[in-house]
Amino acid sequence: MRDRIKTVATDLLIRHGYRGVSFGDIAPLLETTRANIHYHFGNKQKLLEEVLEDYVDNTLVRFRRIWTDESRSFEEKVEATIAFNRKRYAKFNTGRAKGRPWSLIARMRNDNDVIGEYANKALNRFARELSAYITEATGAAIRGGEFEADAPAEDIAVLLVSIANSAGPITQDAGDFERLAELYRAFLRTAKAAYAPQPRPRA
Repeated sequence: MRDRIKTVATDLLIRHGYRGVSFGDIAPLLETTRANIHYHFGNKQKLLEEVLEDYVDNTLVRFRRIWTDESRSFEEKVEATIAFNRKRYAKFNTGRAKGRPWSLIARMRNDNDVIGEYANKALNRFARELSAYITEATGAAIRGGEFEADAPAEDIAVLLVSIANSAGPITQDAGDFERLAELYRAFLRTAKAAYAPQPRPRA
């Protein structure tokens, strides 16, 4: 039951935000009572903290696999990130519904004034660890010859992390997913044009 509660709560929190969800919204979807949810989690704050912690952990696992995979090129890592985000986006944006929230992390950042210190620490941990993965992947791309040795690894990573951390708002502002995909690919084209090794002219 705990896992079922967390699954339903995750979807509702993404759709409606922290302020827009109550135990009374969750209970009928599980054919249970508010008292039963209270029994398992105590209050909405505790439920959110556990849900968000799990979501952050699972998301970081996926990003760690993508950005530390030595068999993938830097471009393939960007494309894998797009594909991962697209799958999550599609769950909450079907048919004519476009531009709806699809990331719990982005949604809770909007509610950072009410979600409490523990939940905000989880959001900060996500941003910190994602930045570390992408920074390391950028350094690996330089060492592997995908970018020139003098390419500014930290600057490249900062720009890419900024897109990743803004993925939810970008799709909501644009009203579709393609704007996010375009930004990732435009960034990649720019980075490659500036720092990818250029073929030497034939003698």
